[in-house]
Amino acid sequence: MSLPNSFNQPVIEEFRANGGKVGGPFEGGDLLLLTTTGARTGKEHTTPLGCLRDGDLLFVVASAGGSDRHPAWYHNLLARPAVRVEHGTETFHAVAVPAEGARRDELFELAVRTAPGYRDYQEGTSRILPVVMLERAGAGEEEEPRPARNLADKLLEVHTWLRGQLRHVRAGTDAHFAALTAHRGPGAPPAPGLGLQIRQHCLAFCQSLEFHHAGEDAHLFPALAAQHPELRGALDRLRAEHRTVARLQGELAALLADLATADPRRFRAELTRLSEELTAHLDYEEESLLPALAAIPFPPGRNPAESDAAA
Repeated sequence: MSLPNSFNQPVIEEFRANGGKVGGPFEGGDLLLLTTTGARTGKEHTTPLGCLRDGDLLFVVASAGGSDRHPAWYHNLLARPAVRVEHGTETFHAVAVPAEGARRDELFELAVRTAPGYRDYQEGTSRILPVVMLERAGAGEEEEPRPARNLADKLLEVHTWLRGQLRHVRAGTDAHFAALTAHRGPGAPPAPGLGLQIRQHCLAFCQSLEFHHAGEDAHLFPALAAQHPELRGALDRLRAEHRTVARLQGELAALLADLATADPRRFRAELTRLSEELTAHLDYEEESLLPALAAIPFPPGRNPAESDAAA
């Protein structure tokens, strides 16, 4: 459950000041701070929530105290699934994925065994209380990126992550189509929809990509154009490609707005188009910009000699 807005800020401050521990009526409870991005405003909102565990997975229940309406933070993460989680002394980025079907029921029963009040909340409303899994961003990646010594390293780190997330979304889509094939035949049950898992990971990927491109357009590209006039043609092309990728992202988001009516095959075709455009864009950006970025230390202000010594 989440706490009433009037209590949020003191709880947040106490949580952060005491390594995730909160006293008073919440003493001994397992809390986390969930930071979502406003669906309409684009502003960050942090909410203290009771959390639960299934092995290494953290999850929360959008109970809203048994209200007949979903809490605001749940609407936010449906629109923008990339979230930040503070739990104990740890902070990490995650993709918020509402559980579906049997998985939702399994996690909800686990929640009830841990905190029986959730059953009372469910019995007090006709709304099915969503159970939201907080899947760590980057979980399952084969290796940690090496420390960035310059902006070229940093750009490659971001690009590697983006390519990995895109592969993850495409793998999920392929698994979905394998399920579609399994459902074919006389008397077969209805084919599954696209599913929240694909939707949330796709939107989280697009959210991260949008943030990356906005940062490049606002900061990196103007600085490079001033220092390297010979790159202005390449930078103009990259800005134009940002607009193309943004348009494809918008088309994907429109398809995913209503999972009940989403056309899986059209989604797959649009995802393929985005993949091809983005892969070509990242390749060209690396070819054009890495030599210049390699001469700029990271973090900004770091002595190049220190970067070389750390290598």
